[in-house]
Amino acid sequence: MLKLHSEFQRVYQRGKNAHSTSIALFYLPLKGEKKVGYTASKKVGNAVVRNRCKRRLRALFDEFSPNAQDGWYVFVAKKGLFDNPFDTVRRDCKYVLKRTGAMAGVGDDKNLLS
Repeated sequence: MLKLHSEFQRVYQRGKNAHSTSIALFYLPLKGEKKVGYTASKKVGNAVVRNRCKRRLRALFDEFSPNAQDGWYVFVAKKGLFDNPFDTVRRDCKYVLKRTGAMAGVGDDKNLLS
């Protein structure tokens, strides 16, 4: 898990990024390790809402991690994450993972945005 500010900054500055309505993903490809960090700013909501958003992101990455490439990931929750149904957020997560190349060639591209 990414914990240090310097690790987050490295991913933000050097990594690829993709955004959807409910998630922003920053991905830095690195060989041999998979590290993940989750953030939700106060714009998303109070502490209860922010923590729920991070739990949703953790659950989604756990679902997609077997197919994900090695590297460092930073998931940023947006306002829409809390309000959207879980299936919509799952689709957004799959979209940003594919956009950054973290999950290239996996899944069904036809249903990516539907």
